[in-house]
Parts: sequence; structure tokens; C-alpha cells
Amino acid sequence: MSTLVIVESPTKARTIRNYLPKDYRVEASMGHVRDLPQSASEIPTTIKGEKWAQLGVNVDADFEPVYVVPKDKKKIVTQLKDALKEATELILATDEDREGESISWHLYQLLKPKVPTKRMVFHEITQEAIKKALKNCRNIDEQLVRAQETRRILDRLVGYTLSPLLWEKIAWGLSAGRVQSVAVRLLVKKERQRRAFREGTYWDLKAYLEQGKAPFTSQLVTLGGTKVANGNDFDPNTGQIAAGRNVVLLKEAEAVALKERLAGKTWNVTDIEERPVTRKPSPPFTTSTLQQESNRKLRLSARDTMRIAQNLYEQGYITYMRTDSVHLSEQAIAAARDCVEKLYGKQYLSPQPRQYTTKSKGAQEAHEAIRPAGSTFRTPQETGLSGRELALYDLIWKRTVACQMADSRQTQITVQLQVEDAGFRSSGKRIDFPGYLRAYVEGSDDPEAALEDQEIILPHLKVGDHPNCKELEAVDHETQPPARYTEATLVKTLESEGIGRPSTYASIIGTIIDKGYAQLVSNALIPTFTAFAVTSLLEKHFPDIVDPSFTSKMEQTLDDIADGEANWLPYLREFYLGDKGLETLVKEQKSQIDATKARTVELENLDAKVRIGKYGPYIEVENGESVVTASIPKDLTPADLDPKQVEVLLKQKTTGPDELGRHPETGETIYIKIGTYGPYVQLGDKTEENPKPKQASIPKNVPKENVTLEIAVGLLALPRVLGTHPATGGRIQASIGPYGPYIVHDQGKEGKDYRSLKAADNVLTVSLERALELLSEPKKGRSSANSKSKAALRELGNHPEDDSPVNIYDGPYGPYIKHGKTNVSVPEGQSVEDMTLSKALELLVSKTSSSKKSTRKTSKTTSSGAKSTAKSSKTAAKKNDSSN
Repeated sequence: MSTLVIVESPTKARTIRNYLPKDYRVEASMGHVRDLPQSASEIPTTIKGEKWAQLGVNVDADFEPVYVVPKDKKKIVTQLKDALKEATELILATDEDREGESISWHLYQLLKPKVPTKRMVFHEITQEAIKKALKNCRNIDEQLVRAQETRRILDRLVGYTLSPLLWEKIAWGLSAGRVQSVAVRLLVKKERQRRAFREGTYWDLKAYLEQGKAPFTSQLVTLGGTKVANGNDFDPNTGQIAAGRNVVLLKEAEAVALKERLAGKTWNVTDIEERPVTRKPSPPFTTSTLQQESNRKLRLSARDTMRIAQNLYEQGYITYMRTDSVHLSEQAIAAARDCVEKLYGKQYLSPQPRQYTTKSKGAQEAHEAIRPAGSTFRTPQETGLSGRELALYDLIWKRTVACQMADSRQTQITVQLQVEDAGFRSSGKRIDFPGYLRAYVEGSDDPEAALEDQEIILPHLKVGDHPNCKELEAVDHETQPPARYTEATLVKTLESEGIGRPSTYASIIGTIIDKGYAQLVSNALIPTFTAFAVTSLLEKHFPDIVDPSFTSKMEQTLDDIADGEANWLPYLREFYLGDKGLETLVKEQKSQIDATKARTVELENLDAKVRIGKYGPYIEVENGESVVTASIPKDLTPADLDPKQVEVLLKQKTTGPDELGRHPETGETIYIKIGTYGPYVQLGDKTEENPKPKQASIPKNVPKENVTLEIAVGLLALPRVLGTHPATGGRIQASIGPYGPYIVHDQGKEGKDYRSLKAADNVLTVSLERALELLSEPKKGRSSANSKSKAALRELGNHPEDDSPVNIYDGPYGPYIKHGKTNVSVPEGQSVEDMTLSKALELLVSKTSSSKKSTRKTSKTTSSGAKSTAKSSKTAAKKNDSSN
């Protein structure tokens, strides 16, 4: 007798195999085995003529979905069917959430088992959990499957009905989504607030005082008994003091005069207040709070967080990572309390075990928070983990342990001081007992906010004391525009509004960036002009789709379907086919949407028109009887586009680009221009004889105004050969790339070794000695916690044909196999750990052969495609022109 167990991934299969009897065979489905058609080639021939075929959902037959097995999953399905032939029992052990339930259902439908079939769920992959799960198998939960299917159909209806409309009216390749479009609107609304923001300026005084020999500072808060204005008193839309505020607004002259008037005067302590404060630890992690905290502390994207957490779960280090619950099992509480007592002492243990309740509306998925797996928690040092896996496990371990620790007891101290008619305030904090802060301090979305473990010590003061003023400083302040969303704050807002499921936030944010709706700059999500255009169209013609409350109600209905409290079919009919349904609205609104207006972004206080073109956003103004256009650089955000910026962009089109002078060797004119990717220098004019004059980007840290003829000549001479490496004889060059100035060491067959130049380095003057110094340093990523090292994740061995290495690296779209110049992605569901050299060679051969086929196909169509090639050339030239 043998039992076949099916899980999603090879890593999970390998881990669970250790805890099952020997006659159990564990195989991986590599994720989903069936889905709605993703492309025209996947649509079954039998339905290709149907009007609903592109949807993959027969809306006229009770929204019956058409499921297909993707090409890359057919082999896996065959292997699972073969494995099932040798089994006397089938156990479906996919993840315990709705998606996992759906995968099990699809496996059952595809495999059509004739042997007894069970559904096994577990929250962690430990021996105890697996044994318990084996004893408590159940049937597939049809309600969960139906809820997930309804969600999938709903997302398909929204995406596949609205996206073609966006292609037609704005630009090809855009997409709309049930949750995605609401998230994009949140980003756009914040950017609109930043455009509307008007800066306010105010002054105050800061005093540097001393009591005895102990220094402390104090801030001006009142003058003549009236509150002195601070940033909170300004209207962000006017930059003036908000109506109804009775405050004193100090200007520079008044602040300086006050400073001089108070010089040498006696300071008096008029009041001291000490207020005890108790702070409790945060609950253990849910999917949402883990994404937020890892973004704040580790600078990990939501997508990377979930991928790393998935690896930790499948290897048995943490419990299931898709959960809305903050509940902890009795076993977990005991394990956490044991850690506290052993590592910190009994005095740091909370008097009673802490149990947390989930406040999130409609919380479901798994039934326990994310925590270290097992009945005893391995410390981070005991895991043997490294890199980002260790960092994330450490975060989860600390948060879980801290939640069972004692409260932090602090004392907030406020001292009021008076000098003449000016009132000052000093604030301090004393930590009387750190409690849980010994283990964990939660990050903050406000970079200026102090962490809770920081004391602010004031000297011993009493009413009537006369501290000595060492210095009085007049300080100017400017109010700041609303902060843009980070991934952490966007996730927090989506969850608080009840929009989408936390388990989907990672893919939603990834899609927003991939589709060009937002750029991630210094951890801030900045919406693009395209996002403005799409949001405006949807707000005007399909307001419900981007209304957070409407989306939240939709989410609640999906939860009700999962609980059996709502019927899925009537809901879908009303949403899509009703009098105010989506299909009806699209038919009504399509003819009313003017494509030119849809591609135009309306920005207040701007005479120029911003339009979305084939090659990106551009500005357009009338110049007499003609129209002048200019591309908008990618790093120029909607909030920062003002009349002055428009004037700079259009200048090179109306009066011609700025001339820096003539090249000392060729005599050609050197121009300074602005293109899609920012300012650059160009040697000579673009003519029929010289269609591609030499161009060079200006480094981001060099203002356009500071570029001289000498600098321009140097930039146009890049790349610079610095010399040869003493160890390899390889050439070393300096140049500028998409990510800024760099040096490169050509190592021949070993490839090229790159290093970014530091801020203090100059690409035009960097020496060979400095280059060798940089090359000797370990390679670093472009950001600290979110860096992706160029070091191999795994070295699989050498290729049998040329003896060169075959390694696995971490790339922007996940792990990939590299051999020489050939790269191939690690298939979805396949882990880095389970990849072997033989499997890698198969994938590389497959990639090489498909590339050859593509080349042959291209060759056959060359002659017949001459016109197409010419057209492409014209298009490319047009694209270059638009950026000039």
C-alpha cells in the first residue's frame, strides 16, 4: 500500500517528506496546474469563435469558467497522473488558505482519482504538525473553492473588460484591476495633494541651556501668552495660517529681534510635569504587518518579503505566511515565554500569557499569526540561515518573543520655562523598565520619529530654578508636502480600508510598478503621468471601480460567499450584466470617451498640455500656428512639473538647445539637451549623413547648469580606459550607465566585473589606483537590505562541453540559471535548493534551441518583411526625435 501526497513546491515536498512514513511518496504540482486562458494561443479551439472566448468565462452560461492546463504544466500533470497509478491513496496537502484549497480542487478535477482522496492541512511543517494533520484529514471545502473561483472570475471580468478600453483610449499594454486600480488612485490622490500643496514658512527660537553642568535644549512655544505657530497651524492648500487659529507667526526679523531682546535675561522653571506611560508590545505578525515592517526595517519589497517568507515556511522555519490572524496557539505562547525567561530573565516575562485577538474586518485565511515553527523556537543564530532569509526570520522571531514580554514603563517629563514674555518647553523621556524593548522596537513610517527605546535625559530640575542660557538660536522652518506612499504605508492603507487581501498586496504593488503606473524611488511609490490619465478616466466614467468603499463592500461579499452567507451567481450577474453592471457601463461609456482627452492629463496652474504618447508622456504647447512638443524626463514627477520646468523642456524646441561650444578636436558644436532619461550632451547635429550623433548622459549629481565645455568633452570621450589589472591583464574602463558612473574590469572568459563609483569619485578623473581599490571591495547591491548580490546563490558545477561554470543568481524577476551569456529562469514552483546540474543543462538546451528556432523564423520572413523593417526604423527615429 502506498500513498501519494501532493504539495505545491519541491522545497515543501522535501521538508514534509522527512516527517512521513516511508511508503508515502511526495510530489510537487509546481503551483497552479489549471487557470483561465492567459493568451489567445491557450483558448481551446472549440470556443475560439465565441464572443466571450477572450474572457475565458461564459457570461451567458452562469459564468462558467474555461480552465486550461498551461503548456509548461502539461508535463507535470502527466507525471502526477503516472504517480497516482501506483498509489492506493491520494492526499492533497496544498496550503491551507483559499488559494491552496483551489489548487487541491483543480488537482482533483484533473487527476480524477479512483482511489480514496483526502485533504490535509497544516499551519507549519514540523514533525508534530504533520503527524497531527495526518490524523485529521478532511474533504475539500467546496465553499472556499467557490469563493476563490468567484474572486478569480471577478478579477478576470474587471481586468479583461476595462483593459482593452484603456488600450484604445490611452495607450497599448495598460491594465485595470479590481484592487490594482484603487491602489493606483490612492497614489495619484496623494500626488495631487502634493501639487496642491503650498509651502509655509515660520520661525522660532531654540535655546541651549545648562543646569549645573548638565546641558539640555528648549523650544519657544508661546509669546505674550499666545501660542507660537508651528507646521500644524498651516493650511497645506494655501501655505497660510489656517482659518480660526489664534497663533503668533514669527518672521525672520521678528525672531532675530526676539533673540536679541532675550539675550542675558533670567530664565525661570515655572512648571514640571512627570507622567508615567506604559507601552505594550505589538501583536505577532500577520501577512500585512510583516510586509510593512520588513519594508521599513529591511527595505524589502512586499514581493520579496513574501517570496522569502514562502521559502522559510517551506523549509520548516516559520508557520504559514498568508494569514490575517494575530492569534497564537498555546504551544507557541509557551515557546515564546520559554525564550524570554532563558534569554532575558523572569523579570522580562509578562505576568500572564498574552493572547491577541484579530481586529481586521473579515479576517480569515490561516488561523494563527506568523511565528517561528515548532514547540520550541530556534534562535536566529541556531537556524544556520544567512542573508535576507536570516534577516526576515530574525524579525519574525523577535516580534513573536517580544509579544510575551513585560510592558515597557516610561516617564514622560515636560518642563515649562519662562524668560520675559516668552514661554519655552523642554521634553524628556526616562525609561524606568525597558520590558519588551530589550528584544524588539517597531519601526515607524515617519523617518523623523524617534524609536521608543531612545531616552531623552533632562537634568534634575525643580520649579524656581534659573538655568543658564548658553546660546539662543533663531531657526527657520518650512512646511512639508504630504509624504508619498511607501510600500509599507500603502499596504497599511489598503488593509485598513478593507481593499483586497493582504496575501495579494505583493503582486498588486509589483504589477503597479511593472505596468508603469508608479516608480519606486528611495522607497517612495511615485505615480506616473500614465497613472494620472488612467485614474482620471476611471474616476469620470467608472467611479465605482476606483471607489475604496465599493471595493471594500465587494471584498466583504466575497468573504460572505466563503462563509456560505451569500450566493455567488446572483452577485456576478448583478455586477457584470445588471442595468448598472460593468459590461453595460462599458458599452454606454465607450462612445463618450474622447481618446485625445483621455490621453491628456489635466494639471492645475499649468498652461501646457500633458499627453500620454506612444513613447511616454510629453508636453504640448501652441507656438503661433504650430504645436511644439517635448518629452518629459522619467525622473520628473507630476507633483514637480511646474511652468518653469515646462519652459526649460520647450526651450530646446523653440529656440534650439544650449550650445556649450565647439569640440577642440572635431570642431563640431556640443549641445546640452534634455531627453526622456534626463539631461545629456550631444556632439554635432543630427543629419542624414550623421543620423546618430554621439551622446552622453550627464551624471545625476551634476546640475545641468554646471556642465562646462571641458566636462562635456570628457563625457563624450567615455568610456575612458584607465589601464590594465595587474593580476589578470584585463582592461579597466570608467563610464556612465543606467545606474550612474561605474568602472568595469574585463576578465575575458570570466566575464566583466562592475563597481559603482562613490559620490566623491569623478568618472572623468578617477585613477587606475582608485579603480583597483574599488574592485578589491566586496560587491554590494544598489540598496542595503533589498540588495541582490551578484554572488551566485548556488554553484551547480561546470558545463560538460566547455567546462565553464553553471550558477544560479538572484535577478529582478526571481532566480535564474546562467551559463556564459545564456540565462534561463528557474521554473515557477522549482526551488533553488532542488535545482541540479542535469536539470539546469536541460533548461539551458531548451532555451538555446528555442532561440535558434526564433532566429530561423526571423530569417525566413526577412525578405517579405522589408517594409516592416523600414517602418520600424522610421518608428525608432521618431522615438529618438521625441526625446530630443
